[in-house]
Amino acid sequence: MATALDKPTTTVERTATAGPRTGIRKYWHLYAAISPFYLLFLCFGLIPVGFSLYVSLHRWDGLGSMEWAGLSQYRYLLGDTDFWTAVGNTIVIWALATFPMIFLAMVTAVMLNSAVRFKNVYRFAYFLPNVTSVVAIAIIFGSVFSTNFGLVNAFLQAVGFDQIAWLNTPWGIKVAIATLMTWQWTGYNAIIFLAGLQTIPGELYEAARMDGAGPVQTFFRITLPMMRPVLLFVLVVSTVTGLQSFSEPQVLLQTTSNDSTFAGGPGHAGQTMVLYFFQQTFDNNDFGYGAAVAWGIFLVVIIFSIVNWRLVQRRGED
Repeated sequence: MATALDKPTTTVERTATAGPRTGIRKYWHLYAAISPFYLLFLCFGLIPVGFSLYVSLHRWDGLGSMEWAGLSQYRYLLGDTDFWTAVGNTIVIWALATFPMIFLAMVTAVMLNSAVRFKNVYRFAYFLPNVTSVVAIAIIFGSVFSTNFGLVNAFLQAVGFDQIAWLNTPWGIKVAIATLMTWQWTGYNAIIFLAGLQTIPGELYEAARMDGAGPVQTFFRITLPMMRPVLLFVLVVSTVTGLQSFSEPQVLLQTTSNDSTFAGGPGHAGQTMVLYFFQQTFDNNDFGYGAAVAWGIFLVVIIFSIVNWRLVQRRGED
């Protein structure tokens, strides 16, 4: 005679007995599909960052054995006048480049937004400097700002001014680097601003015109407030990239100083924080202190990004 133990097991009963499949087991193929990114990030991103923090706590020339130094590298960094000079140079160059660049990018975006014909041609032309090799750009600007044969000095002489040794004076070096960075990034940010402008409803402009608002009032009362999130994004990204400038001063000034290719020109006037990091790491073979400098650069960038974020947000609330 058949008993309850001999009763066939249904599909529902088998599923209930086995229990529900966990998220990883159920979607393992999806996790496997995205795993290459995380593996690469782990190998070439997270592990090197952690190792740099470990190296910053040691004295190491890159080849020999490491010697424990603790926080002495960071204590020395706080009193290192050369590092703070590089920080000052970086901030001045960033300010000279970022604010004119944002202004020119906004003006360019407004013009592109109002253009009727050849919009794509204009966008390509303005975006082209951003995809051009930084080395090629720096070489060209080195010729433009040359003392004897540069186009800038030729123009100054044509209007009755004396020549300026742009790449041999402290402020001339900073202006040359900032001009290069402004030319390189204006078109890129103009495309971002243009994308933001195209999201503003046209009904707002029509209502403003019906109320008698002129172009200036429309810009400050409608365009600028609606563009604040995009402006914040551009400012933060420009801060992060501007404070990490390396190729521009390194290539532009590599032939103006006999000290080092990372010296930043005469008097270290164009030596940015990243150039100082390379000088300490590869010229002086001090990998431990170089790692501490890198973490110092990280903190400076974070602080400036937060300050810029808060300033723009506060203005938006006002």
